[in-house]
Amino acid sequence: MDYFAHETAVIDNNCQIGKGTKIWHFSHIMSNCIIGESCNLGQNVVVSPEVILGKNVKVQNNVSIYTGVICEDDVFLGPSMVFTNVINPRSAINRKNEYLKTTVKKGATIGANATIVCGNNIGEFSFIGAGAVVTKEVLSYALVVGNPSKQIGWVSEYGHKLNFNVDGFATCKESGEDYELKENCVKKLA
Repeated sequence: MDYFAHETAVIDNNCQIGKGTKIWHFSHIMSNCIIGESCNLGQNVVVSPEVILGKNVKVQNNVSIYTGVICEDDVFLGPSMVFTNVINPRSAINRKNEYLKTTVKKGATIGANATIVCGNNIGEFSFIGAGAVVTKEVLSYALVVGNPSKQIGWVSEYGHKLNFNVDGFATCKESGEDYELKENCVKKLA
């Protein structure tokens, strides 16, 4: 076993768990999921069947990742954030064949207590503020907050707000990397 699982963690059959991954207290990893290398799953995390987590995904305490969710590399899922997987759940109606897919792209951050309504993809390096309720697609590098969530700006790959000049250029205050905003799309310059 090339990963760590706390003695209270439950890991079902047919899971793939990458080298260096840590699974903490009272977490449940369900069958047929794939967890990449160097991930960290905090206390009381549930990973449902067929979920895919890339490398270096950080899942904070009390997060449930439901069937239909794919998190690419370097994703951060804040404490008690929530994914849904059915648009119109009802207790008396089985909708397991209606699970909608949600992809969280590389480097995205989802803040504490945020809710991601299924079928809405989260763009690369985007930043979803604590408590936001995401009801539509989130663009790469977008900063969104509120209920329902609303884009209020753009962030760098280091998570700092980008202040674009009139020519559409900005620099990350921590990394010094330059970005360009053109036609509502941000890209990092080489």
